[in-house]
Amino acid sequence: MLEEKIFDIDESTDLIILPEMFTTGFSMKAEQFAEPMNLTTTRWMKQMAAQTGAVITGSVIIKEGENYYNRLLWVTPEGEVDTYDKRHLFRMAKENDVYAEGTKRLIKTIKGWKICPLICYDLRFPVWSRNVNLDYDLLIYVANWPQVRMYPWDSLLVARAIENQSYVVGVNRVGEDGNGFPHSGNSAVIDFTGKVLFREIDNEVIHHHTLDRSSLDEFRQRFPAYLDADSFVIG
Repeated sequence: MLEEKIFDIDESTDLIILPEMFTTGFSMKAEQFAEPMNLTTTRWMKQMAAQTGAVITGSVIIKEGENYYNRLLWVTPEGEVDTYDKRHLFRMAKENDVYAEGTKRLIKTIKGWKICPLICYDLRFPVWSRNVNLDYDLLIYVANWPQVRMYPWDSLLVARAIENQSYVVGVNRVGEDGNGFPHSGNSAVIDFTGKVLFREIDNEVIHHHTLDRSSLDEFRQRFPAYLDADSFVIG
């Protein structure tokens, strides 16, 4: 079913974004659902990327050595795979007891656009998301963010866009999860001024959006607030 939806996506698409743990839903049953790198899901994503000609990304449960990771896979049409492991693990669900945290961000380039993908709870931590020296042009959050906390989700997506002078895309799941928590989606595209360009509530949706690079560059040149940002080092 997911394959059919992907194949229906516009042929001009450069990047396809799937939610957090898109094969299982948000789960602490890592022992049951984890897979090693370069097996089922990785191979499927390589196939989808090759057939659509688009980069495809989303997070899955991966076992590597003795550790489990909530790992975002970034798969190109050429079959190259890069990864980002979720940095901030949601302790209220004991995610930090099950998974190992990531230590490095991932920034990739598509047609001159620098893109930084992060995962769900990372959204709450502005230092980790900080766009130092315009490291990126598009900030992505893939998520399983429940309906009960939609106000922070909506608000923080806008805040991250404004403070980082970047486009922000939040891709969240819908429906009820295995623990009975409803999810309303609220997937969104936010521009660099904080304007909501798209938001979908309560419905499963495939949305195709074209970002305007010239508007971003013009705004950054006219209002270069990033030049006055505080310097810091993440320990």
